[in-house]
Amino acid sequence: MLPLRAASPVPIVASQLDGTPAGIETQAHVDGVVAPLLARAAALEDDASAFVIACFSDPGMAALREQSRKPVLGIAESAVLTAMTLGQRFGILSILPTSIPRHMRFLGAMGVMDRLAGDLPLDLGVAELQDDARTFARQKEVGRALRDQHGADVLILGCAGMTAYRRRLSQAIGLPVVEPCQAAAAMAIGRVALAATDT
Repeated sequence: MLPLRAASPVPIVASQLDGTPAGIETQAHVDGVVAPLLARAAALEDDASAFVIACFSDPGMAALREQSRKPVLGIAESAVLTAMTLGQRFGILSILPTSIPRHMRFLGAMGVMDRLAGDLPLDLGVAELQDDARTFARQKEVGRALRDQHGADVLILGCAGMTAYRRRLSQAIGLPVVEPCQAAAAMAIGRVALAATDT
């Protein structure tokens, strides 16, 4: 995220919600963070140029778009849109098997199921992503399966907790890898810059 911070016309500030799970792993987690997310965004509305929801389930995205006058980007939606500019068929590296039904729902709502090569789990929870060697080994295994068995020509990291692995995985697999937080932040920067041309 440092290169984006340097290039951004506005500061990029990360804000964590209090009293919410350390990682989003279930639909109950997704549903439970919406109210705190909307409250935090309301408190930041006057100072923020845009909002990025840094969870691959994009919790509260539609509700925040209704609430805010600012651009609202979800990292999952942004990652998929970015991936479709880099290849024909994208593959998603999910954290857990239980993540995949949530992904199928939002991909169906986006109307992009025909571009999905596959969505395969690492079988690692959010906290387990901190184990670098184990996580990277699983990413390489799953990434190769998406490439070789499912025909993916671009990969998406399906959790904000995988940010640090993008470049290494791309080099190891030989495919473009989209890191969702970077994709959404880049879109937010673009929206802010575009809005500045309207004045």
